[in-house]
Amino acid sequence: MVYLILVLLAIWLILTIIGVVIKGLVWLAVIGAILFVATAVWGWLQNRQRA
Repeated sequence: MVYLILVLLAIWLILTIIGVVIKGLVWLAVIGAILFVATAVWGWLQNRQRA
């Protein structure tokens, strides 16, 4: 499960960087940032429930 979360975070981070670098894809940066934060929170909640 941790591996899946890390992979998703990496994908969202790459999408966000691509969206920032290419000015026409600002929407991609926004979506990537939202998904990155959502995945991080979801992973944090999953980890917190296990402990």
